[in-house]
Amino acid sequence: MSFSSKAKGELARINEAARCCQLAELAALIRMSGTLQLAGRQKLNLIIVTENPAIARKLFKLIKDVFSIHTEVMVRRNPRLKKNNIYLIIITHQMGSELILKEVGILRKDKESFDITYEIPKAIVETQCCKRAYLRGAFLGGGSVSDPEKTYHFEFVTNSREHSEALKGLMEDFSLNAKVIQRKGSYVVYLKEGDQVVDLLNIVGAHTALLNLENVRIMKQMRNDINRIVNCETANLSKTVNASIRQIQNIEEIKETVGLSKLPSNLREIAELRLKHQDASLKELGQMLNPPIGKSGVNHRLRKIQEFAERLSSKAP
Repeated sequence: MSFSSKAKGELARINEAARCCQLAELAALIRMSGTLQLAGRQKLNLIIVTENPAIARKLFKLIKDVFSIHTEVMVRRNPRLKKNNIYLIIITHQMGSELILKEVGILRKDKESFDITYEIPKAIVETQCCKRAYLRGAFLGGGSVSDPEKTYHFEFVTNSREHSEALKGLMEDFSLNAKVIQRKGSYVVYLKEGDQVVDLLNIVGAHTALLNLENVRIMKQMRNDINRIVNCETANLSKTVNASIRQIQNIEEIKETVGLSKLPSNLREIAELRLKHQDASLKELGQMLNPPIGKSGVNHRLRKIQEFAERLSSKAP
């Protein structure tokens, strides 16, 4: 099961007690995954489709609790994925689809015609708790969150620009920096930053998914830190090895041309130690001297040896 499916399963088990929050969540679910079917003159059937059985149960319960309507539920094979079922919650005109559509702010009707609206009615999301419920319903109906092992991405896919902008506005009320793009005829409201995805999961109530995401973030951060440390240590080791090889080459060149006896005693002493202890660090070389000197002192002497070797090279015919 994907990370997104687990998060939806968790949210589908949340049961709001307040009718206003139930209505807000149901409004978002219908807006995101509902379709309208003409059933005669100014008559509409409402069909809500989901592939998640937990969401289907939640829809059935919300419609029953808010409107006292017992809906018809049909199960069909997904035509694209033969192994999966799709669940259709059907509310006919006779059952009260018009009442539901008016209450959730989708349908405006007069004597001669009806009009479909795409904005989120302010009356449905007046309070913070109702805004949270609406965002939860929007996620259940048409949202997804990526596996945090791969990337941080949360999105809602809607069919209208008006609704996408309204969703973006709701998210901004919670200080979330949402963006809207158009993708293949749909409008996508999305978040990309890990902190923002965590905040949104907290807002909609997916606390277990939030903790799992945070665990992944911690593990990824630890791996990144370890990789940085290893890379840094590898780079330092490589630098040390290269410096040691260069120092030995300088000393060998002096030894083969004029001899180490031509070096001042302090330089000859460190040169002989470097040849004898080729894998030793500068600090370790300094500790072998009598009296011992620090790393900077050893480095200074080795630079002097390098300069001596470079002078020899420049004089060579």
